[in-house]
Amino acid sequence: MKIHKKILIFISAAVLMIFAPLQIINKPVAADQYDDQILSLQNDISAYQAEAARLDAEAITLQSALEQLANQEAVLQTQINISQSKYDQLVQKIADTEKQISDNKDALGMTIANMYVEDNITPVEMLFSSNNISDYMDKQEYRSSVRDQLTSTISKIKDLKVQLDQQKLDIEKVLAEQRSQRDQLTARKNQQAWLLEQTKGQESAYQDLIKGSESKIAEARAIQAAIRAAVSRTGGGSVINGGLLADYGWNDFNCPMQGYLSTGGADGRGGDGFGYGCRQCSSYVAWKIAKATNFYPQWGDGRSFTSNAQAKFGVGDGQPHAGSIAVMDGGPFGHVAWVETDPYMKDGRMVIQVSQYNVDYGAGYGMYSLVEWSVNAFDHYVQIVK
Repeated sequence: MKIHKKILIFISAAVLMIFAPLQIINKPVAADQYDDQILSLQNDISAYQAEAARLDAEAITLQSALEQLANQEAVLQTQINISQSKYDQLVQKIADTEKQISDNKDALGMTIANMYVEDNITPVEMLFSSNNISDYMDKQEYRSSVRDQLTSTISKIKDLKVQLDQQKLDIEKVLAEQRSQRDQLTARKNQQAWLLEQTKGQESAYQDLIKGSESKIAEARAIQAAIRAAVSRTGGGSVINGGLLADYGWNDFNCPMQGYLSTGGADGRGGDGFGYGCRQCSSYVAWKIAKATNFYPQWGDGRSFTSNAQAKFGVGDGQPHAGSIAVMDGGPFGHVAWVETDPYMKDGRMVIQVSQYNVDYGAGYGMYSLVEWSVNAFDHYVQIVK
C-alpha cells in the first residue's frame, strides 16, 4: 500500500510538471517592445509622407528634387529599421517557442514514464489500496486526467512546431525585404549622385533636363494629390509595408524611375509590355488579376478599370472583398488598387488593406505599398476572385 501511495505522489509531481509548461505556452511573448518600436517607426513614415506632399506642392526645382530624394532615403532607412525590429522580434519568438517545445517535451517524458509505472497497477490492486469505492473512483478519474494532460501536451508540441516553422519562414521573408530595401536605398543615393552630376548643381541645367516632361510630371502630381485627398477626408491611413515586389518584375534595375517618370521597361520607354507604364497602379493591378484568373486585362488607366471589370467579371454587390479591385475616380486618370482583406472594424470605422503601386508614401514614385485605409477612400469595388 505504501508503494502505491508513493507512485501516486510521483504521478502528482509529473502532472504539476506538465501544467508548468502549459502556463508558459499561454504566456504572452516578451517581445511587445518590438511592436512599440515598429509602430513608432511607422509613425515616422507618416511624417515623411506629409513632407513628400509638401514638397509636391512646391515649384519644380533642383532643390525640391534633391530634398525629395533625401526624404525618400529617410523613408527607406526607416523601413530598414522596421525590418530589423521585425527580425529581432521573430528571433525572440523563435527562441521562446523552442524553449516551450523543450519544456513540454521534458514534461511529456516524465509523464510517459510515470504513466508506464501507473499502468502496471491492476484495477484490483488499486481497489485494495483504496479506502472505499469513492476513493477508488477518484483514483481512476485521476489516471484519466493524467492521460488527458498527456494528450493535450502532445497536441501543444505539434501546434508549437507549426508555429516555429511559420516563424522561420517569416524571418526569411523579412530578410528578403531588408535586402530589397537596401538595394532601393542604394538606388536613391545613386539617383541623387546622377542628378548632381548631370546638373552640376545648376538650376538652369535641371530645367533643361526635365524639359518636355512638364505635363507628365504635372499629371503624376495631380494623381498623388487626388489620392491623398481621398485618404485624408476618410480618416487617413497607415502604411503596413512598402518597397518593390520581386515577383512583380519591375524594379530600379529594369525599369528605373527618374523622379515621376518610369524609364526602361519592356520597350525601353517605360512600358510593361501590356499597354501600361511599368511600376504604375494599373500595371500592378492588371498583373494581380492575371495571377488570380489567368486573364491579362488591357484596360487603360485606373479609372477605366471599373466598367471593364464589371463587363468581364460581373457587377457583383459593389462592396469590398479580398480579391476585389478598388478604384478612385479622382485626378487625371483615377487610381486602382488590389483589395487584400475583407473589411474590419478599427477605431470606429471600417477599413481594408489594399496593395498598390505608385502611391508616394514618402519613398518615391513607382513603389509598392500595402496600406490600411477606410473602405470609403475608394469610389468603386469590383470582385474579381469569387
